[in-house]
Amino acid sequence: MNKLSTKLAISFFLVVLIMESLLMYYLHRSMINTRVEEEFSLLLANGANHRDVLVEHYSETTLKHISLMEKNGNREVMITNKTGDIISSSDHSYTIQAAYQLIIKDIHNEKDEIVVSSWRESPYIMSVHPYKVDEERQGYVLMLQSTGSLNQMVDKMNMHFVLSGVTGFVVLFIVYVMLSKIITRPLMRMKEATEKLSKGDFKVSLPDLGKDELGELASSIHKLANDLERLQNDRNEFLAAIAHELSTPLTYLIGYSKIAMREGIREEERQHYIEIIGEEANRMKDLVKNLLDLARMNETAFDVSKKTFLVRPFLENVCKLVASSYSLKEIQLELVCDAQLQIYSDRTRLEQIVLNLLDNALKYSNENAVVTLKAESKNGKIVVSVKDTGIGIPTEEIDYIFEKLYRVEKSRSRINGGSGIGLAIVKELVSTLGGTVEVTSKVGEGSTFTITM
Repeated sequence: MNKLSTKLAISFFLVVLIMESLLMYYLHRSMINTRVEEEFSLLLANGANHRDVLVEHYSETTLKHISLMEKNGNREVMITNKTGDIISSSDHSYTIQAAYQLIIKDIHNEKDEIVVSSWRESPYIMSVHPYKVDEERQGYVLMLQSTGSLNQMVDKMNMHFVLSGVTGFVVLFIVYVMLSKIITRPLMRMKEATEKLSKGDFKVSLPDLGKDELGELASSIHKLANDLERLQNDRNEFLAAIAHELSTPLTYLIGYSKIAMREGIREEERQHYIEIIGEEANRMKDLVKNLLDLARMNETAFDVSKKTFLVRPFLENVCKLVASSYSLKEIQLELVCDAQLQIYSDRTRLEQIVLNLLDNALKYSNENAVVTLKAESKNGKIVVSVKDTGIGIPTEEIDYIFEKLYRVEKSRSRINGGSGIGLAIVKELVSTLGGTVEVTSKVGEGSTFTITM
């Protein structure tokens, strides 16, 4: 009972079987009752005809003719006088008269009626038709119809209904087999496919089931398999990249710490190695911090609180935060912004976006370069851009720079210090704030990152 096909088959059988049984019972009863009513009507009509003939032409000859007309048939006729004695009958063996003598003697009907209607128990059904020619010549015309033909008709009908029931059962079984092939088997294959997905096997194959609900479900499972496979590949690549990024500073930490612990080296050299260890430790701290930020964004575990504020004081404060880093590399940072420009956004998240873009520009710009931070209003939107004159980005790689741990200059990562996380954070934050980020770049001339809010 745990299989859908079994539940579907049992439910289908029960519902259709109950409906078919009720309909067949109703049809069976209706047909029998209709046929019996026809026999009753025919018997009453014949009896009425005989009575009318007898009233109009009452004589011994008429009595004999009426008896002869029903002789050797399924019907019998008997005519009584006013005292209830039979004066003419088509039953010359008198067996019917003997069987129905009590009923005949007890007849006092004043109109045409069926007096024996139990066609199942009685061998005959009987109708009575009173006649009156004068005070002396009056009585009843009794018509009797054999119930044998009715019982034969009912037996044949029962046989036909049994055959119909068996045929219906066979048809139901065939329909079940077809439903099993059309519905339950594809569902079972989909179940097997989802079990493979749960075990990490994303190579599932399902037949084309058309454009109905089953077809849409199969397409969804295919899409799910492809998405899960892509996510698994992304996860593996992400973990491999993280392992690589962490292993580099760890290698430097271990190597230079061993050198710094050697005996006999000069104090100046020891101090130099300790400074390198500190730089690598800070690099690892920044990497871990960025990874945590990225994880929180993927879990949507941070709040957004938007307020209206002036843009220029906000950007001036951001520039102060990076001023020392820019001064050490002798890079000039210029700010272009109208003093009255306002924006409705989250100060903390917007600061994180601008800091990441300024940090990215610092890493990939040479000494004595110029980085321009600009904010302006265009078509009712606030546009913030960071332009550098650094190494630039190849055209074929621009579509990938916002992916996690993607670096354009992989061979120069140690020189520039890039981890491939900053721009991924920028994209997530901008999307959360309801904005868009674009980049234009040319190799050797620099890049411009544009945020539209």
